[in-house]
Amino acid sequence: METLVFGKSKNRLQVDLGDLQDETERLSSFLQSSLKVEPTSSKNRLAIESEELFPKELQRVVNKFIYRQHLNGTHWVSLEGSVVKINKFQNAKKPEKNKKPGTSPTFAHGF
Repeated sequence: METLVFGKSKNRLQVDLGDLQDETERLSSFLQSSLKVEPTSSKNRLAIESEELFPKELQRVVNKFIYRQHLNGTHWVSLEGSVVKINKFQNAKKPEKNKKPGTSPTFAHGF
């Protein structure tokens, strides 16, 4: 969505946080420091209006945030039009537990 203000168009971008509502404040301050924009939040979305910011650039910065918060093992970032979405992997593999009891091998000693 673009709005025309005095001959310049502003891009209206959104970040859909998905199940990461707890990270709203951190992501908001990260976007402020990285992109020098003021995001507004509502429910699980952040809205950004900027003349210079493009969706691909916003996606790159949100992806950087996911990596810096060590969430890249469980979440990934996609771009759908002007909405950057943080998605959770469907089948995130959990570390498998060894089903066999941990016994050390025994060796026959010939004395």
